[in-house]
Amino acid sequence: MSNIIQNTIQFVKEKLEGAEAGHDWFHIERVWKLSKKIAQTEDCNIEVVELSALLHDIADPKFHNGDETLALKISREFLESQNVEEKIIQQVLFVIQNISFKNRGEAPKDLPIELKVVQDADRIDAIGAIGVARTFNFGGFKNNLMYHPDIEPKLNMSKEEYKKSNGTTINHFYEKLLLLKDLMNTNEGKKIAEERHQFMLTFLDQFMKEWNVD
Repeated sequence: MSNIIQNTIQFVKEKLEGAEAGHDWFHIERVWKLSKKIAQTEDCNIEVVELSALLHDIADPKFHNGDETLALKISREFLESQNVEEKIIQQVLFVIQNISFKNRGEAPKDLPIELKVVQDADRIDAIGAIGVARTFNFGGFKNNLMYHPDIEPKLNMSKEEYKKSNGTTINHFYEKLLLLKDLMNTNEGKKIAEERHQFMLTFLDQFMKEWNVD
């Protein structure tokens, strides 16, 4: 492992100490490992992939009053302190700026492979058993209802609607998580996502059976 990657890991661990459990160091570590796994099947710059994966949630806007510039500022300052070349810094910042689900309508159409790899990894960590756990953890963190039969999922929300949404945790599966399988960029991402998607469908089916006391 290179010094820059080791230093980045240490930086992220310190920065995210005490973070909400769905967006903490362990989330970053899983995304980093998934990114490396997917990158093995693609022709890409592995340094850009690893740095982007490690820094992608360094200042998640939803925990910083919606500020989408803070992560870019923190990441640039850190990478410059490590003497990373400007070309790499710009590529990493581009991934951080365009990775999120809510920004998918604003992202350029022709995405670099490094972004596709890290985006797939980040989205994979939002689904499956880990995705279920993270979703309920965040719902509890926000004190959202688990489920309400009279509250329908809001599909096709705008970015602003999505940011302000305080719907139920179960609705979040329909508003985002079940859509992610079909948004995968890479063949490896699609393969991993398929199994996790099926797990979520099984979970939701069981949840409804138990909710309705079938």
